[in-house]
Amino acid sequence: MNILTEIIAHKRQEVEHLKKQVSRKNLEDSEFFKLECNSLSDSIRSKNFGIIAEMKRKSPSAGAIRTDLNPTQLGKRYSDSGVAGISVLTDNKYFGGHYLDLLEVKKEVETPVLRKDFIVDEYQIFESKAMGADCILLIASVLEKQHLKELALIANSLGLEVLMEVHEHSELEKFNDEISILGVNNRDLKKQATDLSISEKLRPYLPNDITLISESGIKTSKETEFLASLGYHGALIGESIVGNKNPSAKIESFQLKTVTQ
Repeated sequence: MNILTEIIAHKRQEVEHLKKQVSRKNLEDSEFFKLECNSLSDSIRSKNFGIIAEMKRKSPSAGAIRTDLNPTQLGKRYSDSGVAGISVLTDNKYFGGHYLDLLEVKKEVETPVLRKDFIVDEYQIFESKAMGADCILLIASVLEKQHLKELALIANSLGLEVLMEVHEHSELEKFNDEISILGVNNRDLKKQATDLSISEKLRPYLPNDITLISESGIKTSKETEFLASLGYHGALIGESIVGNKNPSAKIESFQLKTVTQ
């Protein structure tokens, strides 16, 4: 069993347990469920090259990254640094996240917030809205085409944007009109191996009328400049920012040069 299969199997069990603990009505009655979502896609497009800064304490590939992470403080630092969005890992077992992390960030900033998790059930979409998320992640490799579209429709009906993530060309056939942002993950989630050239190889096959981002393995301004030259509008960057002693300076380094798209 590869790590992705293991994560998804555990996530399905986790969701079934959560359904018994918190009803959908409880989620719909929560304070944040009633908030109007901010557009992550628009925020990315408003920048020369939009950075989505991620917060996570650990990962299966990197191990411990920032175990002392304070969501409130880090969220404010990210927002003050001018990021287009903040990605919050809410998976606990494999990434050390918690739904309270997203709640705390949302209380602190107006910057659009992406809930990064392994969404396999519509319950998680209502849960995401109740957390205060503005956008959710749907991973093409773990969802059937029709199921992905159904989940995206539900998300849109609640005002949430959808970031669909692909790693292989074959996954692009799952793209649909409900998707707001298309992301190319340079990391193979099954093998936990990262190759930045994936974004370059897939770019000719991506639609040109949607917000495009590259994800994972991005460490330098030269790489973000190269991605922009390919036509990507932004990038989701995790370990090189959250693991840095001065994340604000690292974010600034990605924004040093004006990029013409």
